[in-house]
Amino acid sequence: MKTLFGHHSPPSAAIEDEGPWLLVSDLMATLMVIFLFLAVLHMVQVERLHQRETEVRVSAIESRQAIYQALAREFKDDLPRWNAELIERTLTLRFREPEILFDRNSARLKPEFETILRDFLPRYVAQLKPFQGIIREIRIEGHTSSEWNAGVGPLEAYFLNMDLSQQRTQAVLRFAYGLEAVRGEAWFRERVAAVGMSSSRPVRDAQGREDPVASRRVEFSVLTDFEARLLEPLKLQGDHRPDSPE
Repeated sequence: MKTLFGHHSPPSAAIEDEGPWLLVSDLMATLMVIFLFLAVLHMVQVERLHQRETEVRVSAIESRQAIYQALAREFKDDLPRWNAELIERTLTLRFREPEILFDRNSARLKPEFETILRDFLPRYVAQLKPFQGIIREIRIEGHTSSEWNAGVGPLEAYFLNMDLSQQRTQAVLRFAYGLEAVRGEAWFRERVAAVGMSSSRPVRDAQGREDPVASRRVEFSVLTDFEARLLEPLKLQGDHRPDSPE
């Protein structure tokens, strides 16, 4: 059929055939826009979560460094005379002179160690108090060598030393609570733990052999809450839940 201007109009069947394809094309274009929007939104969320995680890590490093510096300043003149050391990586203060800590196979504090603890503990708790909000645990660890009396097998010696190391840390903790300056610090009581490690972490010499003297030690370590925070799902800014801490 010709039009007024002499051109042929498309058959009605051809128009009907193009209709479904136009609808599918429009639908695909709409879906592409939606998928693109979701992809961009996901990228933005990932970037913001990565930024939050970086901020938590930086904050953790700075806070741990602040704890280390506070302890280092407080005890820099005492560590040599106590034969102790402060380990920055683990925030551990290690008493490594077994001859002044306990007698062999005994959990009774020696008078020399009591004198040290009477000086050390109140100052240690005072230095950590400003950081109580980020401290998850203050751990008192008792370590022994793998040695025990002759005729005792390695496994039995391990469990005997486990009992001994646990009794020793409890003795240190009982002594701490006997000090008025420590007894009144409720936050310390909520976070402190006395742990007997037996011979599970011996000190070894350059040849890899156990050093039984160095292995017999008492350590005070600080564990912060940042490890737990990094494992928790990080919320985007503005994502508040009723049960979430501010």
